Amino acid sequence: MAADPPLSGTLLGWMVRGEWRAHPVRTLVAVLAIAVGVALGFAVHLVNRSALVEFDAAVRSVSGAADLRIEAVSAAGFDESLFPIVARLPGLAAVSPVVEVSARTADGRSLTVIGVDPLRAARVTPALAAGSGAGFAAGGPLAAEDAVWLSPALRPTADGAFTVLAGGKRIVLPVAGGLPSVEAGRRIAVADIAAVQQRFDRLGRLTRLDIGLAPGARPEALAEDIAALLPADARLSTPEAESRRTGDLSRAYRVNLGMLAMVALLTGGFLVFSAQSLSIARRRAAFALLRVLGLPRKGLFLQVLAEGAVLGLLGALTGLAAGAGLAWSVLGLLGGDLGGGYFSGSRPVLDISPGWAAIHAGLGLAVALAGSLLPALEAARAAPALALKSAGQSGDPRRRPALLPALALGLVGLAFAFAPPVAGLPLFGYLSIALILAAGVAAMPWLARLLIAPLARMEAPVPVRLAAARLAGAPDQAAVALCGLVASAGLMAAMGLMVASFRGSVDDWLGAILPADIYLRVAEAETSGLDTGLQARLAALPGVGGLEARRSLTLRLAADRPSVVLLAVPVPGGAAAPDLPWRRGPVPAAPGETPVWVSEPLSRLYDLAPGDTLDLPLAGGRTPVRVAGVWRDYGRQFGALAMDRRDYVRLTGDAGANEAGLTLAPGARLPEVLQGVRAALPPDLAAQTEAAPAGEIRRAALRIFDRSFAVTYALEAVAILVGVAGVAATVSAQTLARRREFGMLRHVGASRGQILAMLALEGAFLGAVGAVAGLALGAAMGQVLIQVVNPQSFNWTMDTRWPLGLLGGLALALTLASSLTALLAGRSALSADAVRAVREDW
Repeated sequence: MAADPPLSGTLLGWMVRGEWRAHPVRTLVAVLAIAVGVALGFAVHLVNRSALVEFDAAVRSVSGAADLRIEAVSAAGFDESLFPIVARLPGLAAVSPVVEVSARTADGRSLTVIGVDPLRAARVTPALAAGSGAGFAAGGPLAAEDAVWLSPALRPTADGAFTVLAGGKRIVLPVAGGLPSVEAGRRIAVADIAAVQQRFDRLGRLTRLDIGLAPGARPEALAEDIAALLPADARLSTPEAESRRTGDLSRAYRVNLGMLAMVALLTGGFLVFSAQSLSIARRRAAFALLRVLGLPRKGLFLQVLAEGAVLGLLGALTGLAAGAGLAWSVLGLLGGDLGGGYFSGSRPVLDISPGWAAIHAGLGLAVALAGSLLPALEAARAAPALALKSAGQSGDPRRRPALLPALALGLVGLAFAFAPPVAGLPLFGYLSIALILAAGVAAMPWLARLLIAPLARMEAPVPVRLAAARLAGAPDQAAVALCGLVASAGLMAAMGLMVASFRGSVDDWLGAILPADIYLRVAEAETSGLDTGLQARLAALPGVGGLEARRSLTLRLAADRPSVVLLAVPVPGGAAAPDLPWRRGPVPAAPGETPVWVSEPLSRLYDLAPGDTLDLPLAGGRTPVRVAGVWRDYGRQFGALAMDRRDYVRLTGDAGANEAGLTLAPGARLPEVLQGVRAALPPDLAAQTEAAPAGEIRRAALRIFDRSFAVTYALEAVAILVGVAGVAATVSAQTLARRREFGMLRHVGASRGQILAMLALEGAFLGAVGAVAGLALGAAMGQVLIQVVNPQSFNWTMDTRWPLGLLGGLALALTLASSLTALLAGRSALSADAVRAVREDW
């Protein structure tokens, strides 16, 4: 038997160019659909890769070559007596003590003041010691022991001084020089460690010890020896743990944006399928002629796949270029966190990896090939004799469309929704969304016939019956027109449902945690702030009915995880727990136990439930506490726990506060009370204190929420625009391919107006079916996002809120857009003379 002739490159080029010349808009939409998905995915990857590279470089420029690090579990630090104990251990080349203080500049911007021993720091963190060493050589620190060296992002005043606000005090320091080795954008000031301890009330306390190992030393063995010496308020950390902790800050945010971009790419795949299916249907007679002339089935199959590959390659290359440009723009406008707040102030340089570019291009090509696979199989399987005279539905219109594949895909997708996360990421959740989307598209022929067939049997005007009969008799073509619309509409409905639910839940949560009228917060004051005397004076101000003081501080419970927040909050008299938005509990604690109430993220990340015990590093020791409830918290992704303020004062002796809520007395006016509160604060402390009404805080929080979801809104808008463009191209091409059908209708007496009405109704029916299917799919995918993806990504839950206005407007817009598209295409198709339109059948 002779072998099949190879696919001719000349034939491929001729057919591709001919098809693209005949239908450039449809081809352009398919290419752009792939390009949009690739561009979004590549841009998200580039932005976050560049941000992480820049952030890691910035951290390393400050951390230097430290092999191990001992870190304080809170801002209070640990006792400096640990330093000589660790420094005497064998196998250590150098140990550098460090004190870090969070502060603000005179213009209110945050910075970190770092105290080091210059000679020791030079061996471990040279970027921090370079300026100091030069200063010692010049004699600067000998003349001014509290002199500071500033990073390039900071500038002294004209008299060579630098003002720092910290702990409610204004501290003016002489400037000795700069730190040119520190990464741009890092706002740090370095001084001698003794001066920082004295000027910033850190006597006897250290924040960390940077450790350099001697050549040949085994880090694992030394880590065990060091860990055995550590008090409860210190943790041993490694560079690997630091890297994991840094990556965890934005990992879920990055993965979710990347997955959303992949969903947009999947929508592009459906549009490629739509374009290819329509192209196959229109060229069925030409393919049949090629088969008759000797082109084998395999050759025709490869021909169609090659066309899809060309579409995918063009889309992928366009997407890479657009993604690089988009990433460059985003880095300049929003920084390295896409508005998420993880790398504040970061303006990294674009970092492009050829390997990752090839991966994203390969994804675009693979999606295009997948979208062309079924059309290629259909073209290869078509019988040439029948296809030579058929330009419409290739199958038997009486055949019931198959529903089993769609049900199978949907059931598997539903099963994946119950799968646990993989490495803390909802990979099965996104796979569930993809399968549910595929199931909805696969069910389109069956659903189109189910919804439209009854219209063809009812007593209705001729255009209505003709439109319904046409769609019911050609469900495959209806499905082709609908697949891109349903995919994009489902994506938009799902994202709209998730964002509306999230925003509504955040709004309710803000109302629950902000019951007071005015709130005060002293920035960068975890160990200082409002002393007891100032608290009493604020409570006695005219118009103040009550004051609730609280302490908020960060604790590091694990070396390789981000810090959590401890809230010392007041518990109303006679109550067993603070007034929080509860998810589980609260349950009363047993006598003698110290109860704490953990947030949802902390409960999920550390596997805590009511009744469990936990050791907290407080006041230099480990304090056993009992989990008495789980509450909802959207403000701290990596966890928070609340403790009765009386228990906190008893355990730590710290009666101060850095936050307070004030309730107005009856008849008091909020602006006057707010002005009185600000006037009562000492001037230096007032410069560090944020005071605002609860309503203003609530509105600001919702603005931040909307800004952080700006990228999500953009992805959503792009997906629906691409979907509508794909439907417009598909409906237009199908309508233009039916000139002979319209000519025959004109011959048997149908008027031009009736045919146009039929086409408008066909488009409206398609849009309505697509809207119904898209909204149903969106509801299912939205629930996966709400119940699976968000809890597994960010460790919090939300209540479902149905944005009925958005969903109803989407359905109406899709119906009208499809109807208008079909009508405009019909006017073009009916411009030809009816006799000439059917002459090929004579």
